[in-house]
Amino acid sequence: MSHSWLKGLELQLVEVLTIEGAAAILFYFTIYSFIGWLLENSYHYFTKRGFFKENFLFGPFKPMYGIAPVLLVYLTPRNSHGAYVLLLCFLIPTLVEYLSGTMLEKLFQRQWWDYSDTPLQLQGHICLPFSLCWGVLSLLCLKWVHPAVASMYGVISPFWAWIWSAVGLYFLADLVLTIRKHTLQDLFC
Repeated sequence: MSHSWLKGLELQLVEVLTIEGAAAILFYFTIYSFIGWLLENSYHYFTKRGFFKENFLFGPFKPMYGIAPVLLVYLTPRNSHGAYVLLLCFLIPTLVEYLSGTMLEKLFQRQWWDYSDTPLQLQGHICLPFSLCWGVLSLLCLKWVHPAVASMYGVISPFWAWIWSAVGLYFLADLVLTIRKHTLQDLFC
């Protein structure tokens, strides 16, 4: 059983090391980061009555929401045991959220979210109630959303082949400008 799991994981990771694999990863990251931005702003609207929640990046993308599904897709081989999938759906988004929160706080001395008032939290970066929500959303993503996104990628991949490097440069420029903005903000505050 574990040998077949490793073989499936190995095949998926080999696909990542190609130009086509990198293009697909960037596509999935872009789509899921935008969906995350919509999700987070919608949640903010319903809880705080304002649609736009402050974003780390300038553009309408939330990188954590892009990274977690990409990791899930590539670290969950087809026909994986259900318990393994559930565990990954809980752990990967939780780890991504914790590491992101910790890194952002360490680099910019600021928290973009704070679960300190939520039960079963760790340093305000993660908490059990939201980790359970991420687990459910991740499972829904793997089972229903990602197959649709992968089909969409199959349809637009000839077009994407022409623009994916520009999209990658956009994300790089956004990241550089964001780091500059937050670093300068720290100097003048």
